[in-house]
Amino acid sequence: MPTVAFYTLGCKVNFYDTEAIWQLFKNEGYEQVDFESTADVYLINTCTVTNTGDKKSRQIIRRAIRRNPDAIIAVTGCYAQTSPAEIMAIEGVDLVIGTQDRDKIMGFIGQIQRDRQPVNAVRNIMKTRSFEELDVPDFSERTRAFLKIQEGCNNFCTFCIIPWSRGLSRSRDPKSVIQQAKELVASGYKEIVLTGIHTGGYGDEMENYNLTSLLWDLDKVEGLERIRISSIEASQIDEAMIEVLNRSSKMCRHLHIPLQAGDNRVLKRMRRKYTTEEFAAKIKLLQAAMPGVAITTDVIVGFPGETEEMFENGYKFMEELGFAEMHVFPYSKRTGTPAARMDDQIDEELKNERVHQLIDLSERMQLQYAKRYVGEVLDVIPEREYKGAEGRGLMMGYSDNYLNIVFEGSPDMIGQLCRVKVTEAGVNECRGKLLRVLDAAIPAKDAVFADGEDFALLRREALEA
Repeated sequence: MPTVAFYTLGCKVNFYDTEAIWQLFKNEGYEQVDFESTADVYLINTCTVTNTGDKKSRQIIRRAIRRNPDAIIAVTGCYAQTSPAEIMAIEGVDLVIGTQDRDKIMGFIGQIQRDRQPVNAVRNIMKTRSFEELDVPDFSERTRAFLKIQEGCNNFCTFCIIPWSRGLSRSRDPKSVIQQAKELVASGYKEIVLTGIHTGGYGDEMENYNLTSLLWDLDKVEGLERIRISSIEASQIDEAMIEVLNRSSKMCRHLHIPLQAGDNRVLKRMRRKYTTEEFAAKIKLLQAAMPGVAITTDVIVGFPGETEEMFENGYKFMEELGFAEMHVFPYSKRTGTPAARMDDQIDEELKNERVHQLIDLSERMQLQYAKRYVGEVLDVIPEREYKGAEGRGLMMGYSDNYLNIVFEGSPDMIGQLCRVKVTEAGVNECRGKLLRVLDAAIPAKDAVFADGEDFALLRREALEA
């Protein structure tokens, strides 16, 4: 049986794409092996968000060539899309395929096996207008399924190379999304995470159909318990979106809304499409529509020209908004972007100092948010046994508002909907007590009860939930 090994760098979308490519190999009778072992084909899915991403990608490509010089070395992803010639120049690379045409990958592999001639299959991504249909029917994480609905981005922020590596925004056909969602539910998934490069831009190029329309259609999918949006821009949250978040019982009380900077002058230099005032207004509307909503965000620290005053402004703004968590990144120069050519680049040491200040703020806000839920009962879908304590009867999983909760349970609960009382708040994880398993798939005699609750109560609660 031929073997294939994968290595994925970068974002969640890349991990989704790798899973999709694996399905193509699986259909051709390949077995997947560890990247550190000998394989017939090595596929490296690259990242180019930073210059470091490029460098790491080249290191991994060379590692695969050393591992088995006779293997076919295929390189895909963002770095492959933006710098194919650079990758083709690495001796031992057989196939470079960017962020499109991956459905043709098995044909290219067969061709290379026959004549051992390297192939550069990268085309101009800016001319691509259709969404690449690649399904992932199953994930190694059994509890949350990722469903890619969108590709590319039209924003052209000054720090970002992504439009050049992923192309312009294009959306997956709604019928195809719904069909895939139904198949995932049939495979046992209760939660679907909608993902894309610019997920909130879904439907931008369609007439009378957008992300809100899709959410209402997904709301009707029987057996789907939770819908989570991986990321959405503040400018894309309108009244119609707020209505679906408010009225659909399936929408998770968690939204990731990238802020990037908390000062208007920095936002303008970044070419972001909102002011801090507009951002704050959207957050207030969301909090009114979904009481208790967890809002997480991304922040870039040390953008060119960021003065101490701008940083302090941003710090206060973030503190006032009270995020449930912030992902903090030091600004990293990306060759080929306008920001990399800007004067007044910030000193690395100062950047790191500011990063640590914001990480401390994030942890404080995270704990503050979690403390609000001590004593509350939340629905949790256990994902796995507690890391480092396997076999000790501790499970962990996320509530709909994205609290990571650890509680006593057993591995057969993975993927089931559990009702858990939060007993202790923490920064990265909270502790809880299992009350009951809310799952129609579990026979009554096997249902887990706590505190002497009876089956009738369980059934009534399950129906109300």
